[in-house]
Amino acid sequence: MNVVIIGCGAVGAAIAYELSLVKQLKITVIDKQPPAQASTGAALGVLMGIISHKIKGKAWRMRQTSIQRYESLIPELEELTNHKIAFNRQGILMLLTRNADYFVADEQISQWQKLTEIRHTQGYQLEIWDTTKLQNICPQVEDKNLIGAIYSPQDRQLDPTALTLALVAAAQKNGVTFKFGVNVLGITPPSQQGDICQQVETTQGNFTADWFVVAAGLGSSPLSAQLNQMVDIRPVLGQALQLRLGHSLGNPDFQPVITGNDVHIVPVGDGHYWVGATVEFHTNGSQEIPPNTELLESVKQQAIAFCPDLAKATTIRTWCGLRPRPEGRPAPIIEKLSGFSNVLLATGHYRNGILLAPATADAIREMIIAN
Repeated sequence: MNVVIIGCGAVGAAIAYELSLVKQLKITVIDKQPPAQASTGAALGVLMGIISHKIKGKAWRMRQTSIQRYESLIPELEELTNHKIAFNRQGILMLLTRNADYFVADEQISQWQKLTEIRHTQGYQLEIWDTTKLQNICPQVEDKNLIGAIYSPQDRQLDPTALTLALVAAAQKNGVTFKFGVNVLGITPPSQQGDICQQVETTQGNFTADWFVVAAGLGSSPLSAQLNQMVDIRPVLGQALQLRLGHSLGNPDFQPVITGNDVHIVPVGDGHYWVGATVEFHTNGSQEIPPNTELLESVKQQAIAFCPDLAKATTIRTWCGLRPRPEGRPAPIIEKLSGFSNVLLATGHYRNGILLAPATADAIREMIIAN
């Protein structure tokens, strides 16, 4: 069977690689730009699965599938491509603050105790640290508003760009064709009454296929509109920055991701840290979202409040990207496009594209091989 995947961010690349492990599939990936651009290039790669409050249903199953798959996927890709992928196995430390909006301290701790018990029954570990333990293990954290922390040793962080490039290289080794710099002009709808699309028209000619997978993030909406289906996905801007401290925060041998109040401090080696990310919506009906420098500065100041040593760091770059957020429905969208039996949507992951890429690839593979 021929499969055409439109879009080569982390999700499209993960689908291409997983499908390349299925015999008798001929796979082509097309994208208007090189891989790992757009939202993938802007992501921090923080994989918040076990520490999330999703405990059942599809939302939890997808997280669990991805968490498990990443443990085998990263070494698999490194062996195939001979490239190292930065993969932080030291967990995620979530700081709990006294000024959290949704709970007072006792209720907050009680909620985490319940989640810890649920995770234990699921075979996962969460630890509740008081401020004394937090200070002993992570002396770099000094915020006076802290009431403790949650440590999730089995959650991870990785470099989204390195991951995506490795997925592309591994898929190429397995026979997948990638075509970059190719604009999709349209998907040809069925000429007679029917629900099967035949081909996609591009600036490099037409590609016929048995299956079309739309993994184009924000580009998925105009593609679906050409088939008279409106998949409403809207942009949400995120900004982040890279700080150079020159030495590690706290214990150089224990460098988890530190997160709190939706601000992430991500160690990336050699005394460098990524800090992010803002959440910025468009206003006045405009699709343009100019980056708000004040919001980025507030994220930086929150990071410094958690780890005062960061005040000495130098900002060496800032960046931003647009996340694809479905309007009026949960993220992500993984399903057949309404009215078409061979057009699959794998899009609208919002802030969890890197986390859910393996589970999305798994779901798309199952939909294809089930037929």
